[in-house]
This record gives sequence, structure tokens and C-alpha cells, in this order.
Amino acid sequence: MAEPIAWLAEKYTNITSFFTRSEAESKAKGWFKGGTAILLILLVIMTIIMMWWSREPDIFWVTSEIDNNPVVTGYSTVDTVIKVTEKLLDKPGGYLSNDKMPPSVFMDNIPNFEYGALITVRDLVKIMRNDYSRSQSQSTEDKDLSDAEPAFNISNTSWMIPRAEGEYRDAIKSLKSYRERLIDDNAQDGQFYARADNLREWLIVVEKRLGSISQRLSASVGQERVNTDLVGDRNAANSTDRPDILIVKTDWLKIDDVFYEGRGTAWALLHFLRAAEFDFAQVLEDKNATPGLRQIINELESSLEPLGSPIVLNGGGYGFTANHSLVMASYLSRANSAVINLRELLDQG
Repeated sequence: MAEPIAWLAEKYTNITSFFTRSEAESKAKGWFKGGTAILLILLVIMTIIMMWWSREPDIFWVTSEIDNNPVVTGYSTVDTVIKVTEKLLDKPGGYLSNDKMPPSVFMDNIPNFEYGALITVRDLVKIMRNDYSRSQSQSTEDKDLSDAEPAFNISNTSWMIPRAEGEYRDAIKSLKSYRERLIDDNAQDGQFYARADNLREWLIVVEKRLGSISQRLSASVGQERVNTDLVGDRNAANSTDRPDILIVKTDWLKIDDVFYEGRGTAWALLHFLRAAEFDFAQVLEDKNATPGLRQIINELESSLEPLGSPIVLNGGGYGFTANHSLVMASYLSRANSAVINLRELLDQG
């Protein structure tokens, strides 16, 4: 009698464990499906946020009048630097270059755009501090610009101490103070000298910046370049010897980074040149150089046309697919050539 009872007990135990295991497995599968659904939802949400935050800032109009009255000399330039920086900080998603959390940590196009615009701001603010605001080399530098310029030079990826956004907003406060002193009634407080030599100093920096970006963009396909480092001077020397033929190629993973850095540079520079057209109007008219400045602006506007592709394509120079870097390089090279012509025109007496 004992054996049938033991057999029945064993069968009962096996059947019970089967259903218990099936119930546990069902719960595990349910948790897995639920977790997968949540991850997919989060992925969709993050993708939508990334698409929204990846939009480049719009081009805005430069201020040339206040209450239908022409602004004082220098106001347009200073006001435009302020607005460009505020656009970088207050656009959708805010300032992304130093974000360490998703989804912005997975984004690199807009941070490179921000960097290109930021270095253009740094170039101009340095010229404002050293040239635009000073009547001669022995004059005292402006107190607000001497605060703004080093604040802009904080690392663009600094996220804690100091925090990049905080430093850049402090720089904006200093620029606003300088702007207010330009338009007050105190003739001895805050000046902006719109002279041909001052504009030329900035154009020298712009020329080098555009030249560097266009060369890096052109190197997207790789090319041989003749070493011209010491051309024009028999006695010139460099620290280490370099070959006569240089192989230059942008790393494949850096192509879109350079492209968006170029877009950011062109975006900021476009606004600054529009401001210069107002502040240096008399200088440009005297040299009949306004058409040359507008040509530079036209080239930069063309370089900022919307990208008709979800990714930056890198086809061969005459390949089947487009090469967006070479197209951008073409526009920036033409803009650079026009900058050189404008600078040489300003050099003439």
C-alpha cells in the first residue's frame, strides 16, 4: 500500500513543480517583455529629443537701428556678439558641448557646431579688446572687454568648476556693460574705433580661420600636397624637417565633426560680417569695398543651405555619391579668397 501512495505523491510533486515553474517562467517572460517595451519607448523618446536638439540656430537680423534711429558706431558688432552667444546657450537643448548625460552625450554634430561658432566669437572679442576699443597701442584696454575675453576662453567642455555656460554668461554681462557705455553720454567712457586698420586686423584672423577649415574639409578624401611652408624666403627655417610631399587626410570618424565645425564658423562669421557692414560703413564706402564684403556674406549664406541628407556623405571627388565636405570647402575657400581681396583693398592708401 505504501508504494502506490509514494508513487502518487511523487507524481503530485512533479505536476505541482511543473505548473510552479511555468508560472515563474511566465513572470520572467512578462518582465522581459515589459522591460523591452520600456527601453524601446525610451529609445524613441531619446531619438525625437536628439532630432529636435540637432537643429542648427536660425540666422537672425543684425541690429542697425533702435527706435528708428541709427545706432552708434560699434553697437551692431557688440550686440551681435551678445546675440550669437545667447543663441548658442539658449537654443533647443541649451549648450550641449559639456553635457555628460544622455541623450546629448551621444550627440556630436551640434557640439562641433557650437565649437566652430565659439572660436569665431573668441577671435572677434580678442580683436575688440586689443584693437576696436583702443585708439592706439599705448591706450588703456577697456575694463569690460578685459573681463569678457578670458571668460570666453574657458574650455568649451568644462562642466563643473568652472562651468562653461556660467563663464560665457558672465562674458555676456561684461559685453552688455560695454554696449551700454557705448551709447551713454559720457564721451570718455567706452569707445569703438571703426578704422580701416582695425578691420584689417580682424580680417587677417578670419582669413586664417577660413583657410584652416577649408583645408581640413578638403582633406576628407585625402590628397597629396606640396610642402609650401617656407616658400618666399631663402633663409627661412623650421624646427624639424618635413617631406616635400605631404599626405593629408581627415580621419573617417572626424569628417562630420569638421563639417559641423565649419558650419558653426560660417554661421557666426556671417552675422559678424553683417554687423561690420554697418559699423564700418564709412571705411568700406571710402575704399569702395562694400560689394566685396557682401560677396563674402553671399558665400557664407550659400554654405549654410540645409543639408539634404540625414548624414554627412563623403563620396570621392568625382564619385557617384556627394561629398558634403568638398562642397562646404568650396564655399569657404571662395569666401576666404574674397576676404584676402578685401584685406588687400583696405591696405591701400
